[in-house]
Amino acid sequence: MQIERPATIIDGNALAAKVREQLIRRVEALKSQSRPARLDAVLVDSGDSAARVYAENQAKTCAALGIDYKLHLLPPGAHYDDIAGRVLLLNTEPTVHAMMLHLPLPAGVDPYRVQRLIAPEKDVEGVNPANIGNIVYGRSSLAPCTALAVIKMIESVVPDPATGKIASRTEHGPLLRGKRAVVVGASDVVGKPIAVLLMRQEATVVSCNKHTPDVASLTRSADVVVAAAGAPGLIRADMVKPGAIVIDVGVNRIKGADGKAKTVGDVDFAAVSPIAGYLSPVPGGVGPVTVAMLLQNVVEAAEGGPIRVPGT
Repeated sequence: MQIERPATIIDGNALAAKVREQLIRRVEALKSQSRPARLDAVLVDSGDSAARVYAENQAKTCAALGIDYKLHLLPPGAHYDDIAGRVLLLNTEPTVHAMMLHLPLPAGVDPYRVQRLIAPEKDVEGVNPANIGNIVYGRSSLAPCTALAVIKMIESVVPDPATGKIASRTEHGPLLRGKRAVVVGASDVVGKPIAVLLMRQEATVVSCNKHTPDVASLTRSADVVVAAAGAPGLIRADMVKPGAIVIDVGVNRIKGADGKAKTVGDVDFAAVSPIAGYLSPVPGGVGPVTVAMLLQNVVEAAEGGPIRVPGT
């Protein structure tokens, strides 16, 4: 069964632009109080030009919003003690309120061991286990940016249960009460946090992984499907309930029909579009909103007030 019109595309670029507009005003307010927002980023110079380009682009993005950006560049071959020492030093600096660690780290250095050292209140990527735990309990916490982006995109198309209107909400109740959500992919920093945030919206959540039998039967029953498995074309038309919200978190590089590499998600976009009610594209979907959520976390860390876990 197909719905009569193609899915409404959830434009991540447009949604991210709205978030940035709001953040600019908040950054200006902080500056008027002599409390500038700043992001401190730690990067080990591995000779990977892509990592340096990413950091440079991040600096430009911050500058566009009035956020200061300070890159702490460590030399090639930096060991765990060097990286951990820099993180611990930044934890003690009163002028540092937002911190992140660029990956990858040198061979032999476990990212988890370093990430768990970042002070939870400065951890704008939400990777410290303390912040993951706070999300489960619904306490003040900086949540992983991709998980926040998924919730933001769902919020942009689901009516507020209290008013019936679609709007950015901070006061009204959970927006997915009574709905069924299926998350395909259960990684520690993407799939699992997404599932928890959906639970906080009072959805009935099923988390799937590569060992889950008959995933299609689960996704077909879902009002919301989140694809975060890193498998191109995993979600097909026959796996989607007509009218469902489908959020594609996957980012995969494949060879196109013309022989050139292209970026695709985990959802067969062309096949699912006539079935779903709302569908996020790749690229131009979750990606830009994730960047916006990182910047939002930076501003909230700078403001120093209580940080709302979505759904509370």
